[in-house]
Amino acid sequence: MWTDLFTFNSSHPAQIVGWVIVGGIMVQVGCWAGGGVRRYVFDRRRIRLEQERLTLDIHAARLRIQSVELARSAWNGIRKFTVSQKVFECDDTYSFYLKPHDGKPLPSFKPGQYLTFQLTVPGSAKPVIRCYSLSDCARPTHYRVTIKRCPPPAGSSHPPGIGSSFFCDSIKEGDILDVKAPNGHFFLDLEKPRPVVLISGGVGVTPMVSMANALIEAGDNREIWFFFGARNSRDHMFKDYMAELVAKHPHARIHVCYSKPLPADVHGRDYHHESRVNVALFKELLPSNNYDYFLCGPGPFMESITDDLRAWGVPDSWVHYEAFGPASVKKAAPPEVKKSLNDAPVAGIEVTFSKSGITAIWDSAYDSLLDLAESRDIKIDAGCRAGNCGSCLVAVKSGEVEYLGGHGADAEKGSCLTCICKPKGKLVIDA
Repeated sequence: MWTDLFTFNSSHPAQIVGWVIVGGIMVQVGCWAGGGVRRYVFDRRRIRLEQERLTLDIHAARLRIQSVELARSAWNGIRKFTVSQKVFECDDTYSFYLKPHDGKPLPSFKPGQYLTFQLTVPGSAKPVIRCYSLSDCARPTHYRVTIKRCPPPAGSSHPPGIGSSFFCDSIKEGDILDVKAPNGHFFLDLEKPRPVVLISGGVGVTPMVSMANALIEAGDNREIWFFFGARNSRDHMFKDYMAELVAKHPHARIHVCYSKPLPADVHGRDYHHESRVNVALFKELLPSNNYDYFLCGPGPFMESITDDLRAWGVPDSWVHYEAFGPASVKKAAPPEVKKSLNDAPVAGIEVTFSKSGITAIWDSAYDSLLDLAESRDIKIDAGCRAGNCGSCLVAVKSGEVEYLGGHGADAEKGSCLTCICKPKGKLVIDA
């Protein structure tokens, strides 16, 4: 066979050359075709990426425009709002839908911010100031807040919360309320595309619902982990909403923890974990710790989560929180603030309340300057007691103060928010 092939090749050299040329042409055509396919695939991918980038740029531009519009449309002072709906959510918890009484457009707000209410409560000598988180994203026609009656501390003779009881017991549809514009430095920045973990205990879920709804309305497909803790189904607000969240958002995962489930509560239907929300659960479920964490809840909850996140190696800049009252703000303060406070003198400091003509000695047993003032029967207006409403702002005549953590209200130079600060040294304030 080889002899025949050699003989054929020797006797037909022109044909052999022709085959070689044809083969070369076919190889070259194949290379061109392959290169064309690769270029086509590459161009399609480039166009798709450019379109995605353009979409993100447009979305970011819209957010910047909304931010400017928010600054322009926010009102100064008090605005009247009508309670259009009062909706029962769970035990001692109601949602209030608020429409502007003047019928004018509503400014937008950042998801996580709050409203400040000036309430006329029977039996109170002065208006009662309270801050409540917005529990929905921005809507063109109304705002929504969700309020749970605040019970008295266990084993104490204190009455339940004045503001929350007034809302739950007395406020009805058709009532008109005095409201300040949305405010607060605790919010989700929609321009930053990082995945988020939304962590809440009890009524602390309200700003998390606002954040989750804002992401859904914006068509944002970032990863969302939603952790919610309650004692049992009686305290499980927004239960149907939480189930709908997973259905609406392709990358949302929700985990509900009951610390004391009722006999009728069913694991897998009503809740997922019989425990409190904790970082050990995050370690078990999250692919990594590379997320932005948003937290809201009572003091012990905040203290546990923030400390354990730090121990897990989560940078403080990734942890954002809203706290209930001064104790939880103090415990959730970043380590550098805690260190500074620990280094400062904690006893023997003179604090003079100039209007009252009283000088008191600071002691570390007090949570704040407001706490010290109240122990001496010195009246300083206070609302939220978390540095958000600004009611406790007083002028500093001499000396310096140190804050226990972040605050939503702006403290102008030469003044301090007495509910969340301590003296750094000898201090005179205008109270």
